[in-house]
Amino acid sequence: MRKLVIGILAHVDSGKTTLSESILYLSGKIRKLGRVDNKDAYLDNYELERARGITIFSKQAVFEMGDLQITLLDTPGHVDFSAEMERTLQVLDYAILVVSGADGVQGHTKTLWRLLELYNIPVFIFVNKMDQNGTDRDKLMEELQKQLDEGCIDFGQADENIFYDQLAMCDEKLMESYLETGSIENGQIRSAVRERKVFPCFFGSALKLIGIEQFMQGILEYTIISSYPEEFGARIFKISRDEQGNRLTHMKLTGGKLRAKDVLTNGIWEEKVNQIRIYSGQKYEVVSEIEAGSVVAVTGLSKARPGEVLGVEKETIAPVLEPVLLYRIILPEGCDARLMLPKLRQIEEEEPELRIAWDEQLQEIQVQVMGEVQLEILKSLIQSRFGVEVEFDDGRIVYKETIANTVEGVGHFEPLRHYAEVHLLLEPGERGSGLKFETNCSEDILSKSWQRLILTHLQEKVHKGVLTGSEITDMKITLVSGRAHNKHTEGGDFREATYRAVRQGLKEAQSVLLEPYYSFELELPEKMVGRAMTDIEKMHGVCKISKINGETAVLVGSAPVVTMRNYQKEVAAYTKGFGRLFCTLKGYEPCHNAQEVIERIGYDSERDVENPTGSIFCAQGAGFFVSWDKVKEYMHVESYLKREANGEEVEQSRAVYREEGTISLEEIEHIMNRTFYANQGKKTAWKRRKTDLESYYKTVRQAGVQREAKEEYLLVDGYNIIYAWQELKELADENMDGAKMKLLDALCNYQWFRKCQVIVVFDAYRVEGHREEVIDYYNIHVVYTREAQTADQYIEKFAHDNKKNYNITVATSDGLQQIIVRGEGCALLSARELKAEIIRANEQMSKEFREMQGNDRNYLSESLSNEVKQHIEGLVKKEDAK
Repeated sequence: MRKLVIGILAHVDSGKTTLSESILYLSGKIRKLGRVDNKDAYLDNYELERARGITIFSKQAVFEMGDLQITLLDTPGHVDFSAEMERTLQVLDYAILVVSGADGVQGHTKTLWRLLELYNIPVFIFVNKMDQNGTDRDKLMEELQKQLDEGCIDFGQADENIFYDQLAMCDEKLMESYLETGSIENGQIRSAVRERKVFPCFFGSALKLIGIEQFMQGILEYTIISSYPEEFGARIFKISRDEQGNRLTHMKLTGGKLRAKDVLTNGIWEEKVNQIRIYSGQKYEVVSEIEAGSVVAVTGLSKARPGEVLGVEKETIAPVLEPVLLYRIILPEGCDARLMLPKLRQIEEEEPELRIAWDEQLQEIQVQVMGEVQLEILKSLIQSRFGVEVEFDDGRIVYKETIANTVEGVGHFEPLRHYAEVHLLLEPGERGSGLKFETNCSEDILSKSWQRLILTHLQEKVHKGVLTGSEITDMKITLVSGRAHNKHTEGGDFREATYRAVRQGLKEAQSVLLEPYYSFELELPEKMVGRAMTDIEKMHGVCKISKINGETAVLVGSAPVVTMRNYQKEVAAYTKGFGRLFCTLKGYEPCHNAQEVIERIGYDSERDVENPTGSIFCAQGAGFFVSWDKVKEYMHVESYLKREANGEEVEQSRAVYREEGTISLEEIEHIMNRTFYANQGKKTAWKRRKTDLESYYKTVRQAGVQREAKEEYLLVDGYNIIYAWQELKELADENMDGAKMKLLDALCNYQWFRKCQVIVVFDAYRVEGHREEVIDYYNIHVVYTREAQTADQYIEKFAHDNKKNYNITVATSDGLQQIIVRGEGCALLSARELKAEIIRANEQMSKEFREMQGNDRNYLSESLSNEVKQHIEGLVKKEDAK
């Protein structure tokens, strides 16, 4: 039989449970139509739900329509139980969103819509309560398209042409079909609905069974049955207990089959399934085997948790909705808190968003909840299940912390015979993104197994911030480096180092305190809008008028939870019961009174022994504590950010060359001081030697100081110079050999004048099997590098090996090469400076030759050989020709 899982969602009081009853009644599942106000609804089967007239826990009903078996999951509509609803979304094929025709799209409706979009769930919309006066179908359709999505289409309209025309506007494929045939096939519509391009809308009254059959027929007509793999897979979405106290694990099978006595595992725990139950309302059917597509409850699993996946099923996103209020549970006299804690853990298993916590320092049990209604339900639940009457204090806000800048956190743990060091990159994330953990660490630095262990330790704990000790969020934490010891490192060492790295980074970072904000919708008499807007401004919120219907106005906006907690009572008072306030958790934003909150909480991160900010190092056989601000002075692994900064400086130097063709020596010196010699003080670690140009024309001698004369060498990066000189670059594009000859000729002339050793280096590293080749070209040397050796590498090696024996100058405009050879103590000439020096040398030779010719005593001319005289004459003729 084909199977479909559909969830039903709505803003509170929209008629969601009534619609569920109507569907079950018309399908033949129930014989009597139950009602919420009569306390006999089929799915509201808990005493608390019937007493309060609201859905608190998600429940299921299974019924059949033709050859289709539908599992209908009814979810809570009250905002305080939104987390229960969100967990159910993980297992839905489709969703039914119920909108009240009398109220339209409300605040919580938009939250539900965003969640459905986030989980990528196709949606059918049922607009309920259309039997009430004042409801307008056309205006409601316009509101749905404006507030939710333009793909919301009325599937109950009579005019088929208008219907097809509206559908065609939602998708290109539908448009093509409509233009070609004048109609759109149902199969195409089904695909568009599945892909969330079209959202079918139906109108009616669940209470009076108006439009329900048409709606049910629409579900049959426009849904696609999912196909599942043969391998076993399942998604756990809920934990509950039956009347006998048996633990029930609710899951949807997303692949293969499940049989009683099968052993299930998530990689950590491994347990056997004792019983498989298919629930429908309070009753259930026990089966021995179930196929994919079914939602079941199994017994025998004691360690499974909501949100876990089994088999081939993949992880999904973390829950978006979370509690924002923290209360202390006040136990009656004589009740031992430590004995009560395990019992409360049972409730936490069923409602994980409650987050029951034991505060060791205060010796008290704390609980986080969404709102006061949930608090009342929790109190009743503890009383009915354990017979204990508890109370709660006034409560406080659950704050969070994040950071505003990027830092590197370092944690070191090295008591005697232990060793671990961890480097984490902490980066601020987008608001509402939560925590993300990644690794960007080479396995040459840290093995894969250690990296996985560190990521596990990052995820296993709620890390505290350093401002108030609140949970951190909206950050990306990346493992970038670390170190282990072959003999002394154990798993627990990396746990300590990881925790300390997070805390050390937080201490260095610019921390930001976050507080929860409500998105609200306030409906009240128009004449009281001014009062409401003034109140919201005082609450540090923002608002605007959304719409005005007659004498009623609707304000929408957001404000801190702490300032808006009890505003509902105030609204009821000053509007004399005519005002209604709907609040939905918007998320966390920077705290409006951060300093005041920090001082009130009085958290001291240095005294939190459970979350140390410093590290443990070892010296002379004993471990010692190093405070967070001194850790980086003792750490054993090079700083990741410093290494990246060095790379950035090099890249900047490359960029300068790419844009301008060169980089100044002053910029090279600035980079060297900031990077290569940064740990040697602020002064330059070497004294810059003069370039050949400066040495020749601006010789400075110091009396009484004798220097050892060293032979001068000029190393030229051949291809770099060719592409840096415009005339050579243009020639190289047509004839590379010609460009080489022209460069070599210029350098030959230069060598005649300077009398230094000139070596021109060309890359030949791409030539397979090529050996290093040295050729004498007239009075200079030409080197073609061997295979796999670049000109840069040859020059670097020559400079390193011969810097003590020769005065070496390197001519290049490669920024990285300049930094490296400067580090070796060599002089530099950029391509532009080399060209200028050659021109000036030629001019100087021409000048001296002319002076020599005009001197009667022509001693120099007489002393020159015929070969040199001819060479100089040739240069002069060239100069005159210019």
